[in-house]
Amino acid sequence: MDGHRRFGSRLVRGLRLRRPEALRAELEQAARTANAALGELRDWMRDVYVPAVQGAPDTVGRERYARWARYYNGTDLDLDEAYAYGWAEYHRLLAEMRQEAERILPGAATPWVALAHLDEHGRHIEGVEELRDWLQGLMDQAIDALDGTHFELAEPVRKVESCVAPPGGAAAPYYTPPSEDFSRPGRTWLPTMGLTRFPVYDLVSTWYHEGVPGHHLQLAQWTYVVKDLSRYQATVGMVSANAEGWALYAERLMDELGFLTDAEQRLGYLDAQMLRAVRVIIDIGMHAELEIPADSPFRPGERWTPELAEEFFNAHSSRPGDYVASELTRYLSIPGQAIGYKLGERAWLLGRERARARHGDAFDLKSWHMAALSQGSLGLDDLVDELARL
Repeated sequence: MDGHRRFGSRLVRGLRLRRPEALRAELEQAARTANAALGELRDWMRDVYVPAVQGAPDTVGRERYARWARYYNGTDLDLDEAYAYGWAEYHRLLAEMRQEAERILPGAATPWVALAHLDEHGRHIEGVEELRDWLQGLMDQAIDALDGTHFELAEPVRKVESCVAPPGGAAAPYYTPPSEDFSRPGRTWLPTMGLTRFPVYDLVSTWYHEGVPGHHLQLAQWTYVVKDLSRYQATVGMVSANAEGWALYAERLMDELGFLTDAEQRLGYLDAQMLRAVRVIIDIGMHAELEIPADSPFRPGERWTPELAEEFFNAHSSRPGDYVASELTRYLSIPGQAIGYKLGERAWLLGRERARARHGDAFDLKSWHMAALSQGSLGLDDLVDELARL
């Protein structure tokens, strides 16, 4: 059966399960229309688009890349400076990862050998519902620890739910914001991919990213103060690098505050940070066809290609090969988006640093956090300026 027909069948079945009886005919017709449109898109991609781009390069080139980077990050990026920053973070993170790996598996050849060891011998949670409950507890504990000390949370924002993602979706965890009246709370979603045993090391900082103090605190706060923002700014006008930068800043904040002292959890956090640094290196490197620097332990002096990027990624990630391949497809298909995590984090840190310098001893991190989270989405250039003024 064609993929779009399978999709349409699932859509119709889902609507039957959730639809009010009075809307049955209308919803089923809408599902059939959506199914037909998806089939037309498939046919156009196969019969028109694919033949037209045969032989074209996989990368977009420096000029087009700069425009896509502007779209996703809200800044006219200095590609060479950002590329150098990615390498600087790579070297910093690798040194820290080696220290944590030595605590876990002395003599490990690389940090990723230690991470593979944790897959088998590290702390695990057994059972899907047990993991859901554990992740809920992790977020509840974070709210209790941070509210009143580093944030001042309204009661609706304090509520967030840990959920198991339905099958058939993305393999990565994700977050959905609350409804405007908070009748539906913010929710984190864990795709289990059929597993029932889950290593903890790569989940703690991920839930600080997706949940608290990451996406949930930012997006739920936007919902709470939406009357002070434009609806566009708080919803579809979101700049990807702003939101992902905050979530990565949230991971680092929890490390700064001492929540990641356990070697397993900290190595997992650093591995996730390394993923974001690698994204900056290879996303910019591939599309701008930059040279690998002389101090790189990987193929110094060569110019990036998608094949070299895949080799580099596989050597610097705990993720399986199919995940790496899907990531590279993402970078080639959405140039300039994946760099926003690390560059967005840098913008949040720079804005905080400048605000701290401006206020001196009077700087109050809790007040700064709440003002920062209440201003809605901005591109990175505007974000740094506005954060520095708070």
